Parts: sequence; C-alpha cells; structure tokens
Amino acid sequence: MTPHEQEHFNFLYQQHLTNLKLQGKRPATIDAYSRAVRRISEFFNRSPDTLTTAELRTYFASLIQSHSWSTVKLDRNGLQFFYRYTLNQQWEWLNIVKPPQVKRLPDILTPEQVALLISTTRKRHYQVFFLTLYSMGLRLGEGLNLTTQDINSSAMQVHIREGKGGKDRLIPLPQRTLNALRSHWLTHRHPTLIFPGNNGQQNTPMDRGGIQKAMKQVLKECHLSSAISPHSLRHCFATHLLEQGLDLRSLQTLLGHGSLNTTARYTQLTQPKQYNMAIALNQLADRLTLRWEDA
Repeated sequence: MTPHEQEHFNFLYQQHLTNLKLQGKRPATIDAYSRAVRRISEFFNRSPDTLTTAELRTYFASLIQSHSWSTVKLDRNGLQFFYRYTLNQQWEWLNIVKPPQVKRLPDILTPEQVALLISTTRKRHYQVFFLTLYSMGLRLGEGLNLTTQDINSSAMQVHIREGKGGKDRLIPLPQRTLNALRSHWLTHRHPTLIFPGNNGQQNTPMDRGGIQKAMKQVLKECHLSSAISPHSLRHCFATHLLEQGLDLRSLQTLLGHGSLNTTARYTQLTQPKQYNMAIALNQLADRLTLRWEDA
C-alpha cells in the first residue's frame, strides 16, 4: 500500500477496533475479528473496502486451502462485522462462503480410563488440573483462570467467572477436588492463581501448550484415543453424570449452556442409551421370519 492507502486503512482499522469494543465483544473475539481484517488486507496489500466480490471469492478460496473451517468462519464473521459497522455496507457477498454443517460426536473415555489418564500423568500439577477439569466439567480456559477467590470451601462451591459468552456460574466443589487443589496450592502459594505458570513464578496461568503436550504423552502411554484433548474431560463429565441419572436441566446449569439442545447431545453418548438402542435394534431384527434361515 502507498503511504496514503496505509493511512486510510489504519483509520478504518482503528474504527473497527472501536466498534468491536462498543458492541461489547470479548477480548478473544476482538482479537479474531481484527486479525481477519489484517489478514485480508495483507493478502491483497489493499484496504478491504476496495475489494470486489470476485476478489473476496478468491481470498476465501485460498483461505479454505490453507486454514481450518473454524478459521474461515472467524474471518467471515470478522469481515461481516467490518462491512456492517465500519463501512455501513450491505454484506450479501458473505453468501460466497458457507462452512459445512458438521456435527461430530466427541470421543468419550470411561470413568476407569479417566482415572488411568490422571494417575499416569507424570507431573502433579497436571494431574490436579486434569482432575479439576473432569470433576467440575470446566473448559480449559475456565480451569486455567481459577483464582483463590473463586474457591468457597465453606459453601463447597466454585465461582466460574466470565465463561463462554461472558456468563458466570456456580459449580459444586467435590471434596476430593478441594483436597487436591489445597495440596497443589501449597506447592507454590501464589497470591491469586490456582494454576500459575512456571511453578508459581509467573503472574499468568500455566501454558496451554504444555498442558496439551502432557495429555498427548499420557494418551500414548495408556494406549488411549489420540483424539482426546483437555476439553474431552468436560465431555466425559457430562456423559458420566447423565449415566448416573442427573437430569438434563441440572447438567445444562453445570455446563453453562445457553440452550438445552446443546446439552441434550450428550444423551447420544451415554452407555445406557447405546445399550437400549442396541436392544431395540436386535428386537426389530429378531421379529422377522426369514425362510432362508430355516433352510
């Protein structure tokens, strides 16, 4: 871009950031939506407000080849926001990219496999962290951001702050988890964080990459599915509670889901559900009288 074009882009970009904040977008969303505008401007070396529909098609065709659909969706949404709120333009062109509607069922470990995963994990702080995610159904970021102020041992509750969608929620605190958290905190005594980085020497939480690497290692050692991730422990939490008879509404509250439909998908993963379906299918087939079987 020429200096004049760069100045023009910088002005629009700052307006974009301001509008994102005025619309109450969360920091992660602001980061993703602003990255979308930077990425497309770098691709063409032009400001996005000068692009044609054909150029937008070219951009997304290239993006699909090099990035995941989750990134494509974020860029689409970020540019949609930019065109709507910064440029005050219509954005029918967004119909040019439509990510496929894929609904995958997550891999689920049995309670015995969860216990094996936690027990085989080598470092104690990772063991306690995995137990925390599983026993309270936390997202990775929710676990990392836990502070000493969030733990109410007298009420046996944990205050999850600014979960997905900026929602707070209260979760019952299992006694076993409290004991593990207390033992772990005594190893570093950080004034605020439960899981600080570098054994308590940092004022930021543990590194996500280190957590994921530790889990990959233990999955390999235990010969468990490589598709399992720290977030899978939340899926296991939900599925196992349903198998124990917890109702969907209560599970929805624990998980912090806005829609019961989101929670209901876990009913497909429970062993009793699968067992009952298998019985029904066998009964269906067994009712058939097939002459060739008597031959």
